Amino acid sequence: MRMIDDPLGPLDPEFAAAFTRDLNRPPCQLYLISPLDVSGTFPDRLARALDAGPVAAFQFRVKDVNQHEAAALAEPLQRICADREVAFIVNDSISLAKRLGADGVHLGQEDGDPREARAVLGPEVQIGVTCHDSRHLAMEAGEAGADYVAFGSFYPTTTKEVKHHPEPVILSWWSTVFELPCVAIGGITPANAPPLVAAGADFLAVSHAVWGGDEAAAVRAFQEVLR
Repeated sequence: MRMIDDPLGPLDPEFAAAFTRDLNRPPCQLYLISPLDVSGTFPDRLARALDAGPVAAFQFRVKDVNQHEAAALAEPLQRICADREVAFIVNDSISLAKRLGADGVHLGQEDGDPREARAVLGPEVQIGVTCHDSRHLAMEAGEAGADYVAFGSFYPTTTKEVKHHPEPVILSWWSTVFELPCVAIGGITPANAPPLVAAGADFLAVSHAVWGGDEAAAVRAFQEVLR
């Protein structure tokens, strides 16, 4: 993996060696991201996954459908999450999050400003921002009012095309300097998750590792790591 491409410069490797996860932070939690196809039996799969172990949040991520279609697909999934007290986060679209009354919205760098999202969605909605491998972008997001920042992709992934590959030390730096939660994303499996948890991730965002097979077994496997 390449070094972090950041206006602040690369992080000192010795920092990672000296870092110990702050045990005063809440334990790392699981954050599920939907596959692009959430039709058919997917609502049943989501219920099965959420019933298999603690999940903090579910991100609704669909592409190339209009907002009316997206809302129709989202509504049963939102009910499943609400029944289990799992936060329902909409990917990319502030307007869809507003329409659904979602618990939050996750914004890429091209999807709008957290300030705009806050003005539209109100003070209680959770706002997350993709920050790739950039400490600078993460600090900007925090200053703009984001509730969490997401770094990645930490590992190779087939879920989306990625150009940014941070080292786990960025999680260490962030969680040492800031209280704002950080999310690790990108190719995370139960086998490769431990270094990210140890580095300081507050959440593991996962998709294919859960939906690519037996979702309940995958959630249970992640819970073993998170314990």
